[in-house]
Amino acid sequence: MSRPRIIGLLLVLLTLLVYLPVTRNSFVAYDDGEYVTENRIVQNGLTWAGIKWAFTTFHASNWHPLTWISHMMDCQLFGLNAGMHHFVNALFHAVNVVLLFALIWRLTGALWPGAIIAALFAWHPLHVESVAWVSERKDVLSTFFGLLALLSYARYAQRRSRVEGRESKAGDAVSALDSRLSTLDYFLALLMFALGLMAKPMLVTLPFVLLLLDYWPLKRVEGCQLKVEGSEVRNFLQPLTFNLQLLTEKLPFFLLSAAACVVTFLAQKGQAVVSLDEVGLDLRLANVFLSYGSYLLKAIWPANLAVIYQLHSQFSWIQLLSSAAALFVISLLVWRARRQCPYLLVGWLWFLGTLVPVIGLVQVGSAAMADRYTYFPLVGIFIAVVFGVRDLAKHFRLPKMIPACGAVLILAACVALTERQLSYWRNDETLFAHAAAVTKNSEIAHLNLAGILAMQGHKTEAVAEYRKALQIEPGRAESHGDFAALLDSAGKPDEALAEFRKALQMNPKIEPIHDNFGVLLVELGRLDEAIKQFTEAARLDPTDAQPQFLTGKTLLRQGRDAEAMRHFREAVRLDPDNFQMLAYLARVLASDENSQVRDGSIALVMASKANALTGGVQPAMLDTLAMAYAELGHFDDAQKAAQDAITLATNYGLKDDADATRRRLQLYKNNQPCRESFTNATVDAPKILNKFLY
Repeated sequence: MSRPRIIGLLLVLLTLLVYLPVTRNSFVAYDDGEYVTENRIVQNGLTWAGIKWAFTTFHASNWHPLTWISHMMDCQLFGLNAGMHHFVNALFHAVNVVLLFALIWRLTGALWPGAIIAALFAWHPLHVESVAWVSERKDVLSTFFGLLALLSYARYAQRRSRVEGRESKAGDAVSALDSRLSTLDYFLALLMFALGLMAKPMLVTLPFVLLLLDYWPLKRVEGCQLKVEGSEVRNFLQPLTFNLQLLTEKLPFFLLSAAACVVTFLAQKGQAVVSLDEVGLDLRLANVFLSYGSYLLKAIWPANLAVIYQLHSQFSWIQLLSSAAALFVISLLVWRARRQCPYLLVGWLWFLGTLVPVIGLVQVGSAAMADRYTYFPLVGIFIAVVFGVRDLAKHFRLPKMIPACGAVLILAACVALTERQLSYWRNDETLFAHAAAVTKNSEIAHLNLAGILAMQGHKTEAVAEYRKALQIEPGRAESHGDFAALLDSAGKPDEALAEFRKALQMNPKIEPIHDNFGVLLVELGRLDEAIKQFTEAARLDPTDAQPQFLTGKTLLRQGRDAEAMRHFREAVRLDPDNFQMLAYLARVLASDENSQVRDGSIALVMASKANALTGGVQPAMLDTLAMAYAELGHFDDAQKAAQDAITLATNYGLKDDADATRRRLQLYKNNQPCRESFTNATVDAPKILNKFLY
């Protein structure tokens, strides 16, 4: 094997070894539910219906069909084995490492600088988030296609240069072959770019990177001279001027970028994108300089890395001025050094330019910045630093051992820091506990940690985290609504009542707060007041099925069964694939003591659908299906469904459920249907309004 192949293989193996701990990590509640664990379409694996959905949906405020398809393939192959989903991310990252090495080597012919750049990319702790987070498949996948596009473009440009310079010694036949191959490489680059955009639209800046590579190291940019009154004056922008051919050949790339921008804007409009009224232009501009400065600092000294960096309306003027000054000074220095060290200008502009889509001018959510945004942009910094150190070592005639030892020490430090950062991604609690610990005054970090603790049943600790969040930001109605719901579930109804009222005073137009407040009122026996809250929630969002469903359950408690059925049917109409609603309504239709409410035929249809939606592996769905069969007099079918439910419940350790189904099974053996009263039925709503506000 040649030396480059050995280096590439070692880079892949070492990268996989460094990231091997991710195979022990679980899914995290932040976005992994939306992408995988709670996404029924993705969990169905690779199907034609799923592929159609991937290309036609704006789910998760994005259009990235290839990302959805990759998650579907994971589910097809591994189900919900979190370790394997993580390993696929690590595998893509390892492939990206060797692609980057191949790109630098092809562009510059510099073997060891290329290897060090690739190793920095592989093991820098800022890149942990992109690899260790299943939901960031889009990052590693889009970069995979982006690097393939750059490699194809490099081959195209080098072949074009040979053709145009008539460098081939084999004559016109070889030049003609190079011309045909260069055309193929060009369209391959365009295809890979399009695929990359379909994985993550942040790749829209790639045409800009192509122009930078034309300047260095491809050296395709031509200088020009301007004639002014008969004398020749050197153009101030000579190093950045390029001929018409270079602009023309990039036009299809820019058109794809423009299309991706439009689609992304439509996907995020009114959802993830924050308006100027919420985050003003002055704060956005300040955050641009602060974020660039923070990214640079974390690239050099990667400490206190977290999954959440909250955008605050107050910021340090000293930090702002320091960041702006640093950006200005670095820009001035690389500009002045552009002739002797063109890689400095290319690397710096690569870093600045590829961060533009996520630098905060278009504010998405509550984030000031994010580690994952550096996955592709940091390549520019690595290029500038590694080639700069190489030339400095040559200039001062340092022994090769000195920069080599320095590189080994830096890479070893990166590996150690990456291993530590990977440990924080083990599960939800470790991830958000770390974020709350290392970020200053981050209300969102404490809210996320509180949500995780609440879902784990650690309600006392969750209440404490909510109190910390409310001390930092007491004016957010959603936070008070979440806190009220948690206090209710923690057995503190009086405190919950006060928090709900405070939340609605701050903002009475948040529909889930009305839902949860109504649930508390049901628990307190104030049913008419609860129905008023559900009615208001339905008015605020007529497309949401939850208020209708909660109204129906409350009416059942009042004995108003027939009236309740109208609301249940409306809920199912609004959300026809909600298996919980389908199963509950089927149960009422199959077993309600009121004969005017029961309808076995409809109950069987709904129960069958609910069972199919859950894959036939949930005991509750099969239990409901048995009730529907029994109502229609199909007692043999009822017995079989009930026995299957008992078997599953026993296997899952659900003893109470198994015992209850056994009692119903005895009825079916006696050719008797099940009858139930719903006047004491529980009325539950989601206890946390917004699990993750970031």
